[in-house]
Amino acid sequence: MRESTSTTSMVIKAMAFAAEKHRNQRRKDADASPYINHPIALAHTLVNEGGIENPLVLCAAVLHDTIEDTETTADELKGCFGEKITSIVLEVTDDTSLPKHARKQLQIEHAPHISPEAKLVKLADKICNLRDIISSPPAGWPEARKREYFDWAEQVVAGIQGVNSRLEAVFYDLYKRKPEPLSW
Repeated sequence: MRESTSTTSMVIKAMAFAAEKHRNQRRKDADASPYINHPIALAHTLVNEGGIENPLVLCAAVLHDTIEDTETTADELKGCFGEKITSIVLEVTDDTSLPKHARKQLQIEHAPHISPEAKLVKLADKICNLRDIISSPPAGWPEARKREYFDWAEQVVAGIQGVNSRLEAVFYDLYKRKPEPLSW
């Protein structure tokens, strides 16, 4: 029971930290939903669809955008959550000083070389993003941009094959729902 309690405590601590860091952020969907819904969705996907119970992975999933999208530093994250969780988060963090197209290409190139834990977080992130594009896409995204995102996400996921067959099946089921080009 003690291990379970400490695991739950660690995940709740990560959720509270992420909620505080993302408190003023909104998603790009038409409803401008609270950003914290996204990291929570990753943890939900990992646990309930992937069968992942590793608290390091779950914490990293909840924290995955804190360095990239908030004022959080790697040192701050390390002080609160330790070296391993911070390492996983850093593996999935884009260098925001680079142009968007370069960041996207680097995700494709780096995906095969990240840790298994980071691959799980990356896969859950792509699953949640596809779901969001299908159900509540970013406001103003034309069909072509949605298709481009689906194809880019598939290139990233192709580099992390073998990490969790259940999650991969979920991803590819969603990928089949890629918006089709208009035909005249």
